[in-house]
Amino acid sequence: MNTIAGAIRAWIEGAIASAPDGHVPLLLLSGPQGSGKSTALAAAIGTMSQPVAGASIDDFYLTHSERMELARRISPLFMTRGPPGTHDLTLLAKTVSTLRAAIGETETLLPVFDKLKDDRAPVSDWRSVQGRPAAIVIEGWLMGALPDARSARDAPINPVEAEDRTGDWRRHQEIALAGPYGDLWDAADGFCHIVPPDFDCVLGWRLQQEAGLWAARGEVIPDERRDWVRRFIQYYERITRRMLAGRRRAGAEIFIDENRTVLRTSGN
Repeated sequence: MNTIAGAIRAWIEGAIASAPDGHVPLLLLSGPQGSGKSTALAAAIGTMSQPVAGASIDDFYLTHSERMELARRISPLFMTRGPPGTHDLTLLAKTVSTLRAAIGETETLLPVFDKLKDDRAPVSDWRSVQGRPAAIVIEGWLMGALPDARSARDAPINPVEAEDRTGDWRRHQEIALAGPYGDLWDAADGFCHIVPPDFDCVLGWRLQQEAGLWAARGEVIPDERRDWVRRFIQYYERITRRMLAGRRRAGAEIFIDENRTVLRTSGN
């Protein structure tokens, strides 16, 4: 159990065991980009005897056209998906309700987001979950993040934030965290946070992931793609640092080192 997957499995099993009779717990798993949460969650679910529905909040992004409208109305920075405000939380809540209400072999469709096309995949390509699960786990980098309205007035911490000259991009994120995301956090039965030693690990992990994708094609990652990764994580930096500093909903914690080795756990 001294792996991320093992710790996640123990957390899920504990939540199922303590849930009231007939209740399907909604569990939210967080971890910075590249921390291994998606792979670990899939591995954990794959070894469990009870059926668990797992999904990523990434698959609940607003459609491309909806995000372009958000970018037009609020800030061009919202053309990049990921920050609070770019997810369809209404669809997520509806999906959770449908899973909880499933009877017998009823199939529930889970949305799929096509990251290459930067848009939601057609319904024909969505995943299906059969029956009523014992638990529902949604993973994402920001799950449980607390809002901080004052931070929207702070000085930029990176070049991406410096482009937000009106402050509208950051302000909208904080409003979203205090509103619909906070409602989702309130609806959860438990949280688990994968906690690395610092934010510097995130850049290293994302560069590893990207280099691996290029290596799979027999190519070396070009310098311009490295620069793209460095810019990309800046969209997530402020709130990721906030979560690493402990400003997140209380829950189980999995502390890992820069090699993604589990150092200790708490709250499982």
